[in-house]
Amino acid sequence: MRQISERPEAVSERAARAVAAAVGARSVGAAWTPRLDARGFSFGVVVSVFHSGLAAELLGGAIRRFEELGADQGAIRVVAVPGAFELPLGARLLIRSGAVDVVVCLGAVIRGETDHYDHVAREAAAGVARVALEEGRPVIFGVITAEDFDQAVERASRSGQDKGGEAAAGAVAMAELARFLGGK
Repeated sequence: MRQISERPEAVSERAARAVAAAVGARSVGAAWTPRLDARGFSFGVVVSVFHSGLAAELLGGAIRRFEELGADQGAIRVVAVPGAFELPLGARLLIRSGAVDVVVCLGAVIRGETDHYDHVAREAAAGVARVALEEGRPVIFGVITAEDFDQAVERASRSGQDKGGEAAAGAVAMAELARFLGGK
């Protein structure tokens, strides 16, 4: 199983330096890079509870990361949906409530003996992307797709890949970008 050794903030810092260097070298103007500062933003988290233990790990990682980046607990609204297929509608409802700047969708889809996995994973991903584009708001896809339960645990757990925390960091970066470019 492949391990990713860098945390999202290290990747973000390296990416920021690379973007700044590339833009500076071409003299096309200033480059925007995320500061990963969650203060002043409101976050929605839609979590699929179909695999409840994995959901708890993902949600715990996301909340922990939001708080590390400066978000107040009161700025994080969490809603649960039955499964990954329902994530896009949950995201749309949260956005339309007017209570959040960005939404993170969390869940896990684990391959079984039928092609159900393929349909659910594909439609969840497409639906989340569609909501972001149609609503004009950042919606982060923090859904684990795994071959088996052990692989999903590795990706969800804080001691593993902490995909919930990674999704939260992505949400903060996209909230900052939206604000920088004149969005909410």
